[in-house]
Amino acid sequence: MKEFWTSLASLMGVFAFFQSIVHAVFPPELRFAAVKILHHVFRCFSTYCYFDITEMDGVNTNELYHAVQLYLSRSASISASRLSLSRGLNSSAFTFGLSNNDRLVDTFRGATVTWEHAVTQRQSQTFSWRPVPEEKRSFSLRIKKKDKPLILPAYLDHIMETATELRRRNQDRLLYTNSRGGSMESRGFPWESVPFKHPSTFETLAMDPSRKELIMADLMDFAEGKTFYEKTGRAWKRGYLLYGPPGTGKSSMIAAMANYLGYDIYDLELTEVHTNSELRKLLMKTTSKSIIVIEDIDCSLNLTNRSSKKASPSDDSSSDLRPVGGSEDVGAKTITLSGLLNFTDGLWSCCGSERIFVFTTNHIEKLDPALVRSGRMDMHIHMSHCSFPALKILMKNYLGFDDGEFDGKTENSDLLKQLEEVINEAELTPADVSEVLIKNRRREKAAAAAELLDGLKERAERRMNKTRNAGEEMEEEEEEQEKRALESTSNDSDRVLDSCNGKEEKGKGKQV
Repeated sequence: MKEFWTSLASLMGVFAFFQSIVHAVFPPELRFAAVKILHHVFRCFSTYCYFDITEMDGVNTNELYHAVQLYLSRSASISASRLSLSRGLNSSAFTFGLSNNDRLVDTFRGATVTWEHAVTQRQSQTFSWRPVPEEKRSFSLRIKKKDKPLILPAYLDHIMETATELRRRNQDRLLYTNSRGGSMESRGFPWESVPFKHPSTFETLAMDPSRKELIMADLMDFAEGKTFYEKTGRAWKRGYLLYGPPGTGKSSMIAAMANYLGYDIYDLELTEVHTNSELRKLLMKTTSKSIIVIEDIDCSLNLTNRSSKKASPSDDSSSDLRPVGGSEDVGAKTITLSGLLNFTDGLWSCCGSERIFVFTTNHIEKLDPALVRSGRMDMHIHMSHCSFPALKILMKNYLGFDDGEFDGKTENSDLLKQLEEVINEAELTPADVSEVLIKNRRREKAAAAAELLDGLKERAERRMNKTRNAGEEMEEEEEEQEKRALESTSNDSDRVLDSCNGKEEKGKGKQV
């Protein structure tokens, strides 16, 4: 062993002597050129090519670095041996990342690529107007030279698109409101936001399943229709009009749409908007992949049907729109129907992409036809009273019924059959049915369903009595009108006879 260490020390001495001779004979510039030439020769004979993606591009942040970091987090949790964990602002998900000098293999279009994450300490800095991180981070991409034309730059575009989608999915959805009207805040943003935590989904929404499937298919066709809209020359937007009695689930439908697509919601309060320019400003500050909502549009502004008014020079699409019950002050603080129409389907509506407009109303007949036509409101969805398919969903949600209990082969089959027969006659909204189920949710399923059945029967009986009474009142009114007509005819006949008798007596007097 002693001889081994002696020999190793001798070799190290010889190497140090040779290195000193090289440094003395060859200047640094020549040594650097030789290393560069050797590196170039190595690259020529190598079958791989390398790309470095640094975190900082000079003093600016490299967007591609963070996109690669987020993109690789999908596979890092499975393939990598050592991981770093992070959680972004307004994010409900954890992000996995590669640790220092760890590698990950990815595939794209049948080609294999290798990623390596490198972290090194940055040298001491001189004075800088903008501080930079102490550590220098970068990703190294290695691909085969023959695959370079196949996957670049398509692979990088794929990384950017995937990272954008993952970032949007990981972040909590937001609910915006224009409580300040169109005025700007310190950051130049006219919207206020809170995290959107509404639990409504299409699975829990009380509606006929076949209708829900149509709506979900239409939403998915829209979300995946970028190429179609570009091909047909249409703005990438779509409008939905939700109409029906109060309590039929219009707000829950909007929440289900947002949760299904992963979109943010902009709740536009028209009574807070003073001018058309403010309306445009609000539209310009909305983001893509969002739902712009105007609820109860027939109540917030006087948008009654123009065809029901008498024609006058002021009855056109540019007439003033004021809040219902508001002052009659005219001037600058008014928005017009023309401005609202352009907001949904004009040139300004095309300043963004992948946006959905949703209007809700309890009285569709009050809205101007220009506001609800195709192109502005492409799909009209009637939110009706609770039907039996919707009732089954509510009973699953609140009482824990399952699909097998609705097939007619259980002990509750008679009870469910009676519910099916009476639900349409009762004409209750899903909100009314939900309230009954909430009160009885702690009872046994059969007892709670029986309580609901009693309520539906009582409601149906009241409706039948009301209809019967209304019919009787109508019959009595018709009979009264017939009596008045007969009395009027009899009085007219008596007056005619009296007139004739008077003429005869007068004639007799003349003859005498």
